[in-house]
Amino acid sequence: MNMAHSPPELFHILGIPVSAINLQTACEHVQWALDHKKKGYICVTGVHGLMEAFDKPEFLSILEQAYLVTPDGMPLSWLGWLKGKKHMDRVYGPDLMMEICRISLKKGYTHYLYGGAQGTAEKLKHSLQTKFAGLKIVGCHCPPFRPLTSLEESDLVTEISRLKPDVIWVGLSTPRQEDFMFNYLPKFDTTLMFGVGAAFDFHSGTVKQAPRWIQRSGLEWLYRLTQEPKRLWKRYARNNTLFLWRLLTGQQVKKTV
Repeated sequence: MNMAHSPPELFHILGIPVSAINLQTACEHVQWALDHKKKGYICVTGVHGLMEAFDKPEFLSILEQAYLVTPDGMPLSWLGWLKGKKHMDRVYGPDLMMEICRISLKKGYTHYLYGGAQGTAEKLKHSLQTKFAGLKIVGCHCPPFRPLTSLEESDLVTEISRLKPDVIWVGLSTPRQEDFMFNYLPKFDTTLMFGVGAAFDFHSGTVKQAPRWIQRSGLEWLYRLTQEPKRLWKRYARNNTLFLWRLLTGQQVKKTV
């Protein structure tokens, strides 16, 4: 059976589900969902996302209901390998975005960009359509950094209903983007939503991306810390330390009934 026709294999880290996939199999699952109009959202998740899920039952529930929870960080892939998932590899948000855009040229999938600081989505649209001539990006929007008002929500739902994009890319950072996808997927006339966070900044040229060897070494967090120290140091200091401690002490997330 084609892997894309069966549910993605899962394994658990600290009791939190992660899809045992690589970039190729992730794209197979995405294509199947788009071709069969199977609605869902995809959480591109690393250590930060796992720590959010460990501490917040509502966020854990969002990950458990996702179509895919991709292993965005190398540590997640390493743990998968240790558990015998030899086919598994990092599914990095920026790489996933590039690959789905490339596939879209042949398949005709349409895209909508939602997120980033003011002007970032427009820059991203220009960058993607420059790289992938003919890519159908039907709209883009940079939202305010707060919950939408009822009028803003109504306008957005109306716009998505008019445009009917196959894919909505969401760049709001974790956990905000996952909350947004969970709450708005039922309201949107779309098939898949992807929470890809920093991919908006990287592919728009707003933030410099780490060299590939740093990405593969598991040290991208350190590179990003040098790029945005004020915003990221507390996140990495807390999450990386807690993640290691919880792994070493064999902790498991507490499930709510």
